[in-house]
Amino acid sequence: MTTAPKKKDRKRINLALQGGGAHGAFTWGVLDRLMRDGRIFIDGISGTSAGAINGVVFTDGFIKGGRQGAIDSLRTFWSEVSARALISSGHSMMPWFMPEADKSWNVDDSPQFMMADFMTRMFSPYQFNPLNLNPLRDILLEQVDFAGLRRRSDIKLFVAATNVRTCKLKVFRTEDMYVEALLASACLPLMFRAVEFQGEQYWDGGYLANPAISPLIHDCVSKDVLIVQINPMNRPDVPTTAREIINRINEVSFNSTMAREMSGIATISNLIAAGKLHDTPFHRVNFHIIVAEEEMSRLGAASKSNADWKFLTYLYELGVATTDKWLADHFDRIGLESTLDMVKAYS
Repeated sequence: MTTAPKKKDRKRINLALQGGGAHGAFTWGVLDRLMRDGRIFIDGISGTSAGAINGVVFTDGFIKGGRQGAIDSLRTFWSEVSARALISSGHSMMPWFMPEADKSWNVDDSPQFMMADFMTRMFSPYQFNPLNLNPLRDILLEQVDFAGLRRRSDIKLFVAATNVRTCKLKVFRTEDMYVEALLASACLPLMFRAVEFQGEQYWDGGYLANPAISPLIHDCVSKDVLIVQINPMNRPDVPTTAREIINRINEVSFNSTMAREMSGIATISNLIAAGKLHDTPFHRVNFHIIVAEEEMSRLGAASKSNADWKFLTYLYELGVATTDKWLADHFDRIGLESTLDMVKAYS
């Protein structure tokens, strides 16, 4: 029989989940491991693209079946993504291989990826996908009870999307949680038509927030924010080939918004620590991060479309192992202090 954690051992945290296509399977592993630790309680989740989808699937499962429900829902979702990709293409969304030396899935120079990349640059999704097919919509509608989700606030949800017309960030909250909000947050404009929702058109939220941090600070009870970062900030070498350059541009663009927001938060945190922000709405927040930068930096942009089950489970297991180590190293510091040096990481 599992012994329930003592109240003093329980830690409440907020989660900030980055987007990154199939690389979101790393976050699946992180969430799975956090739920298997009975000491961790989730107050709010802010996510973009795959991060938003992970957060919503996780929360829906938690509402339906507690911790085990959240664990099962995430596995079911990623299994369906892989299975339907296999069915729709005859194999997988992208080919994969695992060199013995470094277990990387660098398929950026494969003929399949190069052809897909060429098609998306020559033709818009309004041309090559006239029926606006999106298998992700079907998976989400079959699995998630959106109406039930909107009625509950067990875990506060914040989903980022980019307003195409105004170039402004839109953060959808729990009461706005329809399937369109998730599809908007994950809408890559070279792959899918802009998603119309509540009278506006939206693209991927990563262009303006990946993810949005401020709602976790101002709208949640917990004063600890755990960032799950899947897009590498640092690389040892400067890219020199055309494909490497495009891949790095992708990483820079989808990290820049969070880096900018975190840099501002770091400045405010330093002022709070120096006692210079008395009688203001600002308060101290502890920041933490789970990241496997070395392993994720080996993966090219094409692998974000790789739905092969072996690849997804590799990322899942990496997420579990990385979180296991993070918990062992930092659990006792949750609620007391930051384990992330924000100035060093983002300034």
